Amino acid sequence: MDRKRELVDVLNKWAHEYYVLDNPTVSDKEYDAAYDELRRLEEESGEVYPDSPTRRVGGEPIKGFEKHTHIERLFSLDKSVSQEELTSFLTKVKKLANGQPEYTVEYKFDGLTVCLTYDKGAFVRATTRGNGIVGEDVTAQALTIPSFPLKISYQGTLEVRGEAVIRLSVLDKYNQTATEPLKNARNAAAGAIRNLDPKITKLRKPDIYFYDVNYMSDGAPMSQTSAHEFLKNEGFKVFPYFKVCKTDEEVIEAIAEVERERKTLDVLTDGAVIKVNDASLREELGATDKFPRWAMAYKFEAEEVTTLLNEVVWQVGRTGKLTPLALLDPVELGGATVSRATLNNYGDIMRKGVKIGSRVLVRRSNEVIPEILGATEHYAHSKEVEKPTLCPACGQALEEVGAHLFCPNRKCTPRVVAALDHYASKNAMNIDGFSESTALLLVEKKGVEKPSDLYRVTADDLAELEGFKDKKIQNLLTAIEKSKTPTMDAFIYAIGIDGVGRVAAKDLAVRFKTMQNLQNATLEELIALENVGEITAKAIVDYFADEENAKELQALALAGVAPVWSDEKKEGIFSGHSVVLTGTLSSFKRSEAQKLIEERGGVCQSSVTAKTTLVLAGEEAGSKLDKAKKLGIQIIDEETFKKMLEE
Repeated sequence: MDRKRELVDVLNKWAHEYYVLDNPTVSDKEYDAAYDELRRLEEESGEVYPDSPTRRVGGEPIKGFEKHTHIERLFSLDKSVSQEELTSFLTKVKKLANGQPEYTVEYKFDGLTVCLTYDKGAFVRATTRGNGIVGEDVTAQALTIPSFPLKISYQGTLEVRGEAVIRLSVLDKYNQTATEPLKNARNAAAGAIRNLDPKITKLRKPDIYFYDVNYMSDGAPMSQTSAHEFLKNEGFKVFPYFKVCKTDEEVIEAIAEVERERKTLDVLTDGAVIKVNDASLREELGATDKFPRWAMAYKFEAEEVTTLLNEVVWQVGRTGKLTPLALLDPVELGGATVSRATLNNYGDIMRKGVKIGSRVLVRRSNEVIPEILGATEHYAHSKEVEKPTLCPACGQALEEVGAHLFCPNRKCTPRVVAALDHYASKNAMNIDGFSESTALLLVEKKGVEKPSDLYRVTADDLAELEGFKDKKIQNLLTAIEKSKTPTMDAFIYAIGIDGVGRVAAKDLAVRFKTMQNLQNATLEELIALENVGEITAKAIVDYFADEENAKELQALALAGVAPVWSDEKKEGIFSGHSVVLTGTLSSFKRSEAQKLIEERGGVCQSSVTAKTTLVLAGEEAGSKLDKAKKLGIQIIDEETFKKMLEE
């Protein structure tokens, strides 16, 4: 057999297992060795098969997007936002169908719609939806995404439809090292696909969830169930939730389930999609100029509203960077009253056309801080947001670095307070009982300027502060003393190197093991780490080269702070288990339960995969529990968990 063909087939099989089935069967080392062999053979022969995985490497930037006309129109969906509108849709369909039709219910993802074309079993192109008739060719960008096959068994001409998304965990990891963090998953996905440089697409790691067969050259129209199975069987990535409903009540129950579970997902969703399942009934129902009459998107409570921007204030962070905060007319958004929203920097304000006194569009995604997407209306009294030249807290002249403004004064009160609060936070030194308000009191009343000063604070000092009684004083002093032996990664995160989040701190600890080794690390050594980019690497080198930082690290050491590194695996009742927590526990916070599992040898996962060996299910456990049952994974309740802890 042709060795190249053999390697292409096995590499595509392994990639499908890893990216689509979430069930890898080989190590990264084995995959890389086979991939390198294939690339060498391709270079020697000058021949690359159409479905070769080497085609998925991001190529050179393109000059612009070419237009492409879809074979079959890509309709958008009519929307309902209330129970009454949903009931009206179901009633109308029932009347037109002369009976109770069967429906399917799926998640509605909040990303960018893409359409993929295949011919004679080979991937041809990828396009955006555009206006439904003509879209933009994004083939170069799509080729960097491993969520779909380059070769399928169907030999006719085919169009399949999916939603390009960026998972929330991927976005969070990207933002930890990004020069310009991405604000939300929807815009991040659209920006990744509609970026002229495929290398940027690859860097952002988008996925595509497929949900529809838009056109088949030699096949009758498919039911939604058949389309779902076809996509799965051909190797496309589909979302596991797919509900067939035989009554209106079952549709309503499925939508309630989607709304309940969506905030636990690693993907941004904004609703559910209801479709008539039967293909012949779809044909009979037809479509309007804009929408098919057989489908409806049920949108959950609006997470975008407009309101008035009253003022912009500038906040000073622990690195000295100024961040503009918009003060708004209070407005209900996603079940909460919103009166503040974030703006990234002055350039962001200018780009979005935001003015004081104007009406702005505010978005709130998955419980994160609301952000302003742009201005929707200006008035005669609207005025430009002034760019500050002096620090609003200390009056120091500001420095401009790229798109950001910085206060260079290390003793600036809000900067010191933020740095102390970060140092003492749970994922850093974990000083229980320490808060931002405590930091402010210590700075203003006791002259605390840096973390090392915390270790000279006495009971008498705390007794002079408002709200501190004997028990609170003793608890805080005990917590400060306990913080002297942090783990290496917690300490690296705590000292606040710009761009170093928890993930990067863990990588640095594993790689260098001692602070001395880290201080001596070269730029090249740092860049070689998976979660450290060039900008963060430079920030690390600059941090340790700074004389003030060197003095502070020495002061911490003299105070008795000695971070420890241990690569010994903890042993206990959960040794060898990969555990997923789902639902609500009555006796433990999720973080507490996770810590107890890890202390006893277990590894905690965020989602159920083929590697999961145990699921701890609390009250109102949802889709993770369902998936665990399907995979035959051991499931325990809270009482069993408590008994295991006692053992």
